[in-house]
Amino acid sequence: MEQIKKPFILGLGGTTNSVSSTEQALAIALHAAEEAGAETALFGSDRMMALPHYRSDPAGLNETGEELVALVRRADGLILASPGYHGTVSGLVKNAIDYIEETARDERIYLDGLPIGLIVTAYGWQAVGSTLAALRSIVHSLRGWPTPMGVGINASGGIFNDGVCTEQGVNEQLQLVAQQVMQRAETR
Repeated sequence: MEQIKKPFILGLGGTTNSVSSTEQALAIALHAAEEAGAETALFGSDRMMALPHYRSDPAGLNETGEELVALVRRADGLILASPGYHGTVSGLVKNAIDYIEETARDERIYLDGLPIGLIVTAYGWQAVGSTLAALRSIVHSLRGWPTPMGVGINASGGIFNDGVCTEQGVNEQLQLVAQQVMQRAETR
């Protein structure tokens, strides 16, 4: 009997703090994808901090950069999560996204046709909206398909604790974005 391949969903994002609201939200969404049948990997704070500034030449890739590019190439879908810093995507997350440039000459260029779920956390609604719009624009320019649900979280109330979100509505949104990524990944 032929074994069905599980979709591989890469979670990319966070901050320099591995217990940030951004990385906790991403982990919750990845867990929902796992429960829906995916294999997942989290490329979070520790590995993002190990990435040098992206350079468009082979000398710019260290082992962590090569690992990220390999994970992107393998992915059937992504979930991107960024804090809203000064109204846009953080430099740490943007640098990691810039590594996708290494796939420009691949058979599947960039994120062509991949479902991409988006999560933004910020300490205020203004940064949430503008950062979510910036991520959607980035995904479009990389030929990806942002899911209809994009999760915007005002984390100023401290709603994350030890990997748990205390707001049921936010949990439902994180689960929905994971489900939308999975649905599209499974139909590819």
